[in-house]
Amino acid sequence: MNIDLADTTTRRIQDALTQARHLMGGPAVGMVLTLIIVTDESAQYDAVRAATEASREHPCRVLTVISRDARGSSSRLDAEIRMGETGPGETVLLRMYGPLAEHADSVVTPLLMPDTPVVTWWPGGKVPKAPSRDPLGRLAQRRVTDSYAARDRLGTLARLADAYAPGDTDFTWTRLTSWRSLLAAALDQDHDEITSGEVTAEPDSPSAELLAAWLSVRLGVPVSRGTSNGPGITGVRLVTGKGDIEICRPDGRVATLCRPGQPDRQVALMRRPMPELLAEELRRLDPDEVYQEAAARFAKDLAAGKGREEFVAAPDGGGAASGRSAEPAGGAARAPKPEAT
Repeated sequence: MNIDLADTTTRRIQDALTQARHLMGGPAVGMVLTLIIVTDESAQYDAVRAATEASREHPCRVLTVISRDARGSSSRLDAEIRMGETGPGETVLLRMYGPLAEHADSVVTPLLMPDTPVVTWWPGGKVPKAPSRDPLGRLAQRRVTDSYAARDRLGTLARLADAYAPGDTDFTWTRLTSWRSLLAAALDQDHDEITSGEVTAEPDSPSAELLAAWLSVRLGVPVSRGTSNGPGITGVRLVTGKGDIEICRPDGRVATLCRPGQPDRQVALMRRPMPELLAEELRRLDPDEVYQEAAARFAKDLAAGKGREEFVAAPDGGGAASGRSAEPAGGAARAPKPEAT
């Protein structure tokens, strides 16, 4: 069911939602959270589609805030309500014109689901300087950004790390879940002492920077950054006295795990689409201290000048070393460069 409301109010939108639920035979509201999407017209289609797919696992009310021409002298609110077509939740597209676009929180607040968590997601490159202090960010227990979509990927990630507040997270970290799980499983087995490491990925990959920072903090060793032609992260190498522990993923789909004295093993390591990333973030609403720790290390090393060197990819697309390594400071260091896992 689609309902279009032109030049409307939040009261009319709420009444239309209630009426639509009754017409569809679902008078009870069975949604577990409210998802606020802050985007523009060009990116709203992909964002709403991802939210719709994620809502099959997490039934929610999706409020998509689209700011149109804020230069006009008169305010106007247009709404489009979608229910029951592709998922169990409700989707409301809110297009705001004129000065109203500067006060989106006043429109969104009356439409929040009562007594349920709120998640705010900025899917594009226009990320607020401090998500927790943004008017729409203040409404949420969880705030999701994506540094990879920004023009200055590493600068955006460092800025978000400096402004971190409990509940903040970034898709550049979510993309690392499979990598971190595989590395944890490999290191859970007997191995010699690790003395250093290297993460290889395409240039300007925030995910690779966070992975290197996480490994450096957790292992207490220097972890350098190498570059390749991608896609995304293509390899991780951990140096031990008896040989290297290495994960190579040159095609973005299947990785090869190599360990000293053991046969090589192939592991599925797909680059995940946006709906999967969003669904994962909606599963947890508590602060992610591990992300905070890795992001803070990255920002610290970047500020120290360890992350803006120019890297040269290997001619064959392999893992050319960057010539930079993190300096272990009490427990390690490492930091900056690119992303896409």
